[in-house]
Amino acid sequence: MSKKYSNKINKIRSFALSLVFIGFIIMYGGIFFRNHPIVATLFMVLGLLSIVASTVVYFWIGMLSTKAVQVICPNCNKQTKVLGRVDMCMYCSEPLTLDPELEGKEFNEDYNRKRRT
Repeated sequence: MSKKYSNKINKIRSFALSLVFIGFIIMYGGIFFRNHPIVATLFMVLGLLSIVASTVVYFWIGMLSTKAVQVICPNCNKQTKVLGRVDMCMYCSEPLTLDPELEGKEFNEDYNRKRRT
């Protein structure tokens, strides 16, 4: 079974975007409790917290993205960012690494995990 990999920065941005939509859905859920102001307010606050969490995640990935190494993808010749030891091209999903030890090896996201001794 083939595993689908994608760029780490895009994964985190997608997660943050999903938090926004989840927040809106939670807020809309409060409409069903219009006759119970406390429950409706609880839904609104939980939805707002989800949206605030997405803002925090967007800020965090923005700061992390500024530290990522920019490289030219050998496959599509577009400039992309590499986060960690291995990552994928944002455009063509070409496996990329900056570690000479990993060059030529099959792509595995586990290479980014810290080794425990």
